[in-house]
Amino acid sequence: MKLLAIESSCDETAAAVVEDGKTVLSSVIASQVEEHKQYGGVVPEIASRRHCEAISAVVDKALADAGETIHSIDGIAVTYAPGLIGALLVGVNYAKGLAMASGKPLIPTHHIRSHIAANYIAHPKLKPPFTCLVASGGHSHIIEVQDYTKFRVIGRTRDDAAGEAYDKAARSMGFPYPGGIYIDRAAQLGDPDAYKLPRPSVEGCPYDFSFSGLKTAVINTIHNAKQKGESVDVNNLAASFQKAVCDILSDRLMKAAGELGHNSIVVAGGVSANSGLRARLAEECEKRGYQLYLPPLDLCGDNAAMVGAQGYYEFLAGVTAGLDLNATASLPIDCGYGEDAYA
Repeated sequence: MKLLAIESSCDETAAAVVEDGKTVLSSVIASQVEEHKQYGGVVPEIASRRHCEAISAVVDKALADAGETIHSIDGIAVTYAPGLIGALLVGVNYAKGLAMASGKPLIPTHHIRSHIAANYIAHPKLKPPFTCLVASGGHSHIIEVQDYTKFRVIGRTRDDAAGEAYDKAARSMGFPYPGGIYIDRAAQLGDPDAYKLPRPSVEGCPYDFSFSGLKTAVINTIHNAKQKGESVDVNNLAASFQKAVCDILSDRLMKAAGELGHNSIVVAGGVSANSGLRARLAEECEKRGYQLYLPPLDLCGDNAAMVGAQGYYEFLAGVTAGLDLNATASLPIDCGYGEDAYA
């Protein structure tokens, strides 16, 4: 089964053709990062307009690269939630138009589920159940993946996501957007024990995250130094911050996996590209005899191949949508299409 997949939840306009959920026949991404860099973050209105400008060419190239046409594919998977509502609407409405014109089934696909599914492409033998850490600019979750379309949230962030904390801390250190990669590079040159930073926790919820206090501690460290006329070693501060984030993510993930009894540990989302986190999790999994599954760097960020992978399993589960499909800015991962998130 070959699916055309479309992703437009944030600032990447992406399309791909994926066969049987695991074989990527084509993958095309039009990134807006250079434009948003001058604003220090994604500007939703600009993102939506750029999606409108790029989506036709991106989809056409994805089909051409795969040697397919809209009539030769078997269905159309599209990210409908969660994300920036204006950006999502571009992809959803374009996919609806293609489905109406071609008569192909329309498959609504959840963005976070798709990040997890990127690992099915990278590791074809990977099968649920397993424990998964999803860490990105907008999301930080520990998920029990019970089946391809069945998920249970074990822990989540109560404030900032890990990637958001990276970007805000990076800005205070003088790094450009997106800041995660710059902190990662600087951390490799610094002393991770140079600055004492907090490891916030949520009382009564051992698997939940809170990164706001850590981010604020970095900002206060810089401000206090400036007020005293002292200098801050940015490499050391970056290394200390990265170690704190890795401690928090790794400790909770390992505890959750132990309680759930899973030997397979999966990581997904943009922060899974971080070299410090990858090394730390590899070390912790080796100690415990766990099998660690990490996506390759090109599947860590937003892309449409992962949407095609998850869309395949959604379709097998009977999930399709009509032309009344709408975008949804916020939707829990454990809420399937058509289910009431607040029931």
